[in-house]
Amino acid sequence: MHLVPVLLSFITVAALLVVTPATGYRPWLHLKPNSSDLLIGGSKKFEGSSEFVHMRYHMGPVLTANITIHTIWYGRWQISQKKIIREFINSISAVDAKRPSIAGWWKTVQLYTDQTGANISHTVRLGEEKNDRFYSHGKSLTRLSIQSVIKSAVTASTKPLPINPKSGLYLLLTSDDVYVQDFCGQVCGFHYFTFPSIVGYTLPYAWIGNSAKLCPGICAYPFAVPEYMPGLKPLKSPNGDVGVDGMISVIGHEVAELATNPLVNAWYAGQDPVAPVEIADLCEGIYGTGGGGSYTGQLLNDKYGSTYNMYGIRRRYLVQWVWNHIVSYCTGPNALDQ
Repeated sequence: MHLVPVLLSFITVAALLVVTPATGYRPWLHLKPNSSDLLIGGSKKFEGSSEFVHMRYHMGPVLTANITIHTIWYGRWQISQKKIIREFINSISAVDAKRPSIAGWWKTVQLYTDQTGANISHTVRLGEEKNDRFYSHGKSLTRLSIQSVIKSAVTASTKPLPINPKSGLYLLLTSDDVYVQDFCGQVCGFHYFTFPSIVGYTLPYAWIGNSAKLCPGICAYPFAVPEYMPGLKPLKSPNGDVGVDGMISVIGHEVAELATNPLVNAWYAGQDPVAPVEIADLCEGIYGTGGGGSYTGQLLNDKYGSTYNMYGIRRRYLVQWVWNHIVSYCTGPNALDQ
């Protein structure tokens, strides 16, 4: 990932049309391998892949102040779908959820620090929301038009989203009838920061799409499976919505990386800052003990046959593990859920 200066000229922004923000992938054969594949190899991507991974701090800022996530609902969203996602975000800081919990998973993210030794914030809360149900920028978005959607949300004449560059994260969620550049073919979500020349501010943001209609077998796996894998049965999603349950893990992936690498110059592995390998990239596809390659790891099932690996406040979720730089392997909530 390019380390882009905060102040960007119009020419610089035009050049960044070819930049690929930090992304959330799914491990399928027809996709381009991500940087973690190149770094440690598919056969080495398991919980204890410490020999090949060197997560380093590059002196950039991380989110040590209380984190507020402002959400933009782009397109048509059902109330039930919004509830699943809101409750996931509210579960990140919940202290009373059953274990293994989302809050326990976040404790691994909290291990990362800034230059002063201050840790990532424990507190993550749901902030203001903005509905863009009439597709203000159309149903096909580019990486740059995503920033224009964010600009519309923070500069709206009525109820604009608050501007909070230091501890605010902006989550753009697109409905299942919206296509985004590289969606399904290369990415299921990505994060970056807005350009002042477009938005007026440098704001860390993430985009995640609902893949239910476009590519559930890629971005909602294991609740849907690709057509080229006949005989493999999908698992039952914990909240009864394949697209949204698939989004949850990608949202967790991107929020964890935004907290530890908001301006793409803090925590990442690899030698090339153009393609940083971040704390969730290193654990792509790992949801439980023994996970790696195409195996998710050991998961949990409820009495209705739904599959999950963590508890939220009132719901169950399936969320991928993240890289623990202290012990140099992927960890889930059980490791720190005390």
